Amino acid sequence: MKHVRRMVLSVVAVAALLICFQNQAQAQYTQPTVAPSDALAGVHYDYRWELYGGFAYSHFNAGAQLIQGSNLGGFDIQGARWFTPRWGVAANARGYYGTSGVQPNPYGIKGPFVSENMILVGPEYRGPSNQHVSMTLHALFGTAHGGFDSALQDQNGNPVPPSALGLFNNQWTFGSAIGGSIDLNRSPRLAFRISPDATLTNFGSAGIHEQFALSVGLVYRLGKGLHK
Repeated sequence: MKHVRRMVLSVVAVAALLICFQNQAQAQYTQPTVAPSDALAGVHYDYRWELYGGFAYSHFNAGAQLIQGSNLGGFDIQGARWFTPRWGVAANARGYYGTSGVQPNPYGIKGPFVSENMILVGPEYRGPSNQHVSMTLHALFGTAHGGFDSALQDQNGNPVPPSALGLFNNQWTFGSAIGGSIDLNRSPRLAFRISPDATLTNFGSAGIHEQFALSVGLVYRLGKGLHK
């Protein structure tokens, strides 16, 4: 869990630096008084709902003994219901897809297709925020499905089990994502999000596997009128 704590601390540190930079820049420069036109002047964190969609990346190990990891790409979508400006609950679906290295084998198989899909829910906490930047931490838990047997055949077209290549077998298992996000506001409702996570799964029998994941995309807020 050291990597999880390190990732969470990194998110906090980056957000704090961004906010400090914005505050310092505002303190050093006073904009001339003009008619209200700042697109971010109306940013307030009192929306009940947030919808997020983005592109995702994960560094994934498709087998307990595999030396070579997989660099997978995919999607990350999330809906969050905020009950106060600080606390909310999120539902998240994400999928990662790509190819994986395998153990040396007599079947001539290299770089088979693998996938990981996760369905997660959990609490979110909004940390330091201003009209430019907002930081959120989350701890999401649920289930994950791994697919590791796509087009696994030998030279004669006979199926090859994933275990013969050092891959996990297809299965549903525990899944979790511990991390957060940094939202760069573009308007009161729209923000650009960067979201790093440590994803935890339990494929195979080797215990919890920790992987790095990252997504970038857009957040849209709606349902204004949340009570503080």
